[in-house]
Amino acid sequence: MKKTIFALALGTFGLGMAEFGIMGVLPELAYDTGITIPAAGNMISFYAFGVVIGAPIVALFSQKFSLKSILLFLAALCVVGNAIFTFSTSYTMLAIGRLISGFPHGAFFGVGTIILSKVAPPGKVTVAVAGMVAGMTVANLAGVPLGTWIGHTFNWRYAFMLIAAFDVLVIGSIFFWVPALFDRSEVRFAEQFRFLKRPEPWLIFSATMFGNAGVFAWFSFVKPFMVSVSGFSEAAMTAIMVLMGLGMVLGNILSGRLSGRYSPLRIAAATDLAIVLSLVMLFAAGENKTASLAMGFICCAGLFALSAPLQILLLRNAQGGELLGAAGGQVAFNLGSAVGAYLGGMMITLGFSWSYVTLPAALLSFAAMSSLLMYGYLQAKRSQATLHASI
Repeated sequence: MKKTIFALALGTFGLGMAEFGIMGVLPELAYDTGITIPAAGNMISFYAFGVVIGAPIVALFSQKFSLKSILLFLAALCVVGNAIFTFSTSYTMLAIGRLISGFPHGAFFGVGTIILSKVAPPGKVTVAVAGMVAGMTVANLAGVPLGTWIGHTFNWRYAFMLIAAFDVLVIGSIFFWVPALFDRSEVRFAEQFRFLKRPEPWLIFSATMFGNAGVFAWFSFVKPFMVSVSGFSEAAMTAIMVLMGLGMVLGNILSGRLSGRYSPLRIAAATDLAIVLSLVMLFAAGENKTASLAMGFICCAGLFALSAPLQILLLRNAQGGELLGAAGGQVAFNLGSAVGAYLGGMMITLGFSWSYVTLPAALLSFAAMSSLLMYGYLQAKRSQATLHASI
C-alpha cells in the first residue's frame, strides 16, 4: 500500500507543479510570448476549465476501464499538455496546452481516492488519502519555488519541460506500483444525483468555488504584486514562494489538528473570515513588506485549511453520490481558480494598480463565508424542525 500511496503522491506533486507553477513565472511568460500579464493569467483559467471538463467525463467512463488504466491515461495527458504548453508560441496553443494539462487534475484525485479506499485497511483510508494529497502540498513548498527560480534564472519553458519529464516518471510509478482495480458501483448512475435536490450541497459547492476564487484572485498575480506593490526584487520571489508553500502545508496540518475540537463548518467559516481580513490588509498595507508577507502567508494557509473541512461537509451531504460529490468539489474548486484569476486580471485590464486585485478577492471570500453561514442556518433549522417533530 505504501508504494501505491507514493505513486499517487508523485502524481499530485506533478499536478501541483502544473497548477501553481505558472504563478511564479507570469511576467516571464508574458514577455516571452508577447502578451500582457492579465492575458498570461488567463492560462490559470484555462487549466481550471480543463479540470471542470475532465472530472465528469472520466466519472462517466470509470466503470468501463480499470482504475489503473484510467490513471495511466490521465498521467499521459499531463505529459502531452505540459509538453504542448512548453513549446507553444501562440496564445491559442498555450491555451490548448493548459486545457489539456488541467483535464486530468480532478479525475486523478477522484480515481486515486477510490483506489486507496479499496487497498487501505479499515480506518486507514483518511490517512492514505492525506498521503496522496501531501504531494500537492510538497509541490507548493518545494516544486513551485524551484520552478520560479528556473523561470527567473533561465526560461519559464524549462520549468514546464521539467514538469512534463516528471510526469513520465509518474507514469512509470503508476505502472509498477498501482494495482489493477475496477470501480463496480451498485447504485444506478441516475440515483447518484439525488443529493443535489437539497440546497445544502450547493451551498458547500458555492463556498468551495468562492473561497478558492478569493485566494486565486490575488495569488494568481502574487509575483507582480510582491514586486510592484511590496517592493521585493524578482530574485526574492523564490524565497517568497517557499514561504507561501509553507503556509499551505501548515494550513493543512492545522486544519487537521483542529478537526478534533471543532466542527468542519466552524473551521471553514473561521478560515474564510481570516482570509477576508488578510486580503483587506493586503490592500491597505501591501506596501509594507512584513505585512505583505504575513497576510500572504495567512491567505495561502487558509486555502489548504479549507480543503479537509469542506470535503467532510460534502461527504456528509452527498449520501448515495459520494463520488459525484467529490468530483463536484474538484469542479467547484477549479472553477473558482478560473473565476478568481479572471476577476483579478480584470482589475488590471480596467487600469487599476496591482494592489486592487485584493478587492474582488476579499469580496469573493466573503461570499464563501456567507454561503457557509447560510448552510449552518439551514442545518440548525432542520435540526430544530426534527426536534419539534419528535416531541
